[in-house]
Amino acid sequence: MSNRGRSVGGFARLALDWLGQDCALCGTRCGPEPLCQECASGLPGLPEHCPRCALPSPRGSLCGSCLADPPHFDETTALWLYEFPCDRLVQALKYRAWLGLASFFAQRLASHATGTADVLIPMPLHPERLAQRGFNQALEIARSLAARTGMALDARAVRRVHNTAPQTDLPYDERAKNIRDAFETRVDLSGKAVAVVDDVMTTGATANELARVLKRAGAARVHNLVVARAVLR
Repeated sequence: MSNRGRSVGGFARLALDWLGQDCALCGTRCGPEPLCQECASGLPGLPEHCPRCALPSPRGSLCGSCLADPPHFDETTALWLYEFPCDRLVQALKYRAWLGLASFFAQRLASHATGTADVLIPMPLHPERLAQRGFNQALEIARSLAARTGMALDARAVRRVHNTAPQTDLPYDERAKNIRDAFETRVDLSGKAVAVVDDVMTTGATANELARVLKRAGAARVHNLVVARAVLR
């Protein structure tokens, strides 16, 4: 970012500090953060969950699925359940470009990310999807997270080489097949611990495929850092 861009960004932050803004959920006037304290504290946290896939599991132990068929990733940290009102926030970032939410998400992820990885890698979008949306929400979160933690960010380590059908349009049992061979990396990750940043984990098929590619490139450990985890009721 240029010096001029940083100056404009600094003025914008000062303006928010002085003027405040409306909470993205309840509309109450608040400070520079996009959510008021009450709404932020009311976001739905995860129940006791498997440390590997973040799905509910008694006493936080490894779940049966991860024991029987371990995914390629090693750990998943998710801030909240992907349900109301968290789902509204994720969708506002992704589909309405409320980019201030990326910084809010990164702020909450920062305490879980520090010291966990050698490099941050955002979940990549295919160039066609990126052109349609205009930005990659995972990259926006990762940029802010890198700035807050000092962790290295590599936004070009992985490319999405197949413009697959949106996972949300497919039955759960078809998602792994849909995403197979969708990613490609040419970097050497030998011995490195990688943190993959994304907004939502649903079935985990996309995260698993990306972790498979990262492990094949030499990554010693893959830790998913996601804003929200979908759980079937």
